[in-house]
Amino acid sequence: MRVILYTGKGGVGKTSIAAATGIKLAKAGKKVLVMSTDQAHSLADSLQMKLKFEPTFILENLDAMEVDVVHESEKAWGEMQGFIKNLITSRAQDGIEAEELLVFPGLEELFALFKILDIYEADAYDVLIVDCAPTGETLSLLKFPEVFGAMIEKVLPMKRKMVKVAGPLIQKVTKIPMPKDALFAEFEVLFEKLERLQTLMLDKSVVSLRIVTTPEKIVIKETKRNFTCLHLYDYNVDAIIVNKVYPSAALEGYFNKWVTLQEEGLMELEESFREIPIFKLMLQKHELNSIPVLEAVSAFYGEVNPADILASQKIFSVVKEGEDHRLDIYLPFMEKEDVDLGQNGGELHIAIRNEKRCFSLPAQLYGKDIVSAKLENGVLAIHFA
Repeated sequence: MRVILYTGKGGVGKTSIAAATGIKLAKAGKKVLVMSTDQAHSLADSLQMKLKFEPTFILENLDAMEVDVVHESEKAWGEMQGFIKNLITSRAQDGIEAEELLVFPGLEELFALFKILDIYEADAYDVLIVDCAPTGETLSLLKFPEVFGAMIEKVLPMKRKMVKVAGPLIQKVTKIPMPKDALFAEFEVLFEKLERLQTLMLDKSVVSLRIVTTPEKIVIKETKRNFTCLHLYDYNVDAIIVNKVYPSAALEGYFNKWVTLQEEGLMELEESFREIPIFKLMLQKHELNSIPVLEAVSAFYGEVNPADILASQKIFSVVKEGEDHRLDIYLPFMEKEDVDLGQNGGELHIAIRNEKRCFSLPAQLYGKDIVSAKLENGVLAIHFA
């Protein structure tokens, strides 16, 4: 089974591209599910069909669905929700409706990822296509397994022990309910699921990300930042889709100045992403919102099979230099002043502008410390001794 995620800046046409890809693959005989994780769902509008929160039949070999965050929250987080609801209502009047409040900020991304894992493990489709939220939310979604998993691993054992020892006394004095063992058991199941999820998302033979962009320079800048941050988390970006490319005839007269701007934008994309396939979709005369229209525009892939892994880059590598080692990380489009680097024992800390990642060093680097680092030609070379 293949999992393909479409991401990019809001308004670039991710939903239409994802739906068109699903239709193309279904027509080629692949069994496909197109799923939207964007809470401002527009997949139903694009397909011009009413969708449910479970797979809905669209046409032969093609189903589609939109993720219901509240429903997925209840499935993944029931005990915790019950505990927090008791906590809220224990100090308030009866009748509080707390369900939607209990979709805690940030966790909706996690529940969306769990749905991806559930569908993958059920193995009922050949291809899962995910229409993701705009760039910022997608990055939150993709870094959640690592960040949340690390928090659970470090905090859970300590908190469980504390509640067992002091919980009864605290509950008696404060009248605040203490969490039960079932809640901690839920955390342990959640952590185990997070490990499976992270293994899946980093499996480059299964999961690909494709960035949808347009030829405008401001959008291209975000595309580059998006690409670099995805690399920081070791995700495989295997294609760039340039949408809304204006035909030459459309840029005559009043829009003549756009000819040069668009040419410069397309040239920048081609120079920046030489190692990755770039597909171009011309601006259409009509909206991309019906199965016949989406099937027609899916021709932008040409003879390429969208289900294939279209590119794969090695993002992390360890090089031996005598008795020392060097860790190379491919982080294109970054300047030296954008990157902050640190080490805490066996953990490496990398910050790129407002994105930060902490991860365990490879086994070859255990017990070694950073002695120098250099960013050159898009590669961050970190020397250890």
